[in-house]
Amino acid sequence: MFANFFQDLCKKDITVTVQLKNDLEITGTLVEVDGNMNYNLANVKVSDPEKHPHLLNVKTIFIRGSTVKYVHLPSSEIDINGIQEECRTQMGAKAR
Repeated sequence: MFANFFQDLCKKDITVTVQLKNDLEITGTLVEVDGNMNYNLANVKVSDPEKHPHLLNVKTIFIRGSTVKYVHLPSSEIDINGIQEECRTQMGAKAR
């Protein structure tokens, strides 16, 4: 369900911030998300360039889903009612 949600966001060309388990925060345009919640970002910027100077010249990045702690989305892009309805639909399908 969440992979589909993020794949829909990819079509909207939005900017997200991905916080990794090592507390590195990477901001960029969401390009692709796969079923394993791996992320491809473009136009990448790092939250703390002094601490991570090796990432200053990176323009696109692949982030393995297992390293992600949080994904910060613009609140304008979150459809709470749509997410709740999708959850209900999937729970109903599993109950059958």
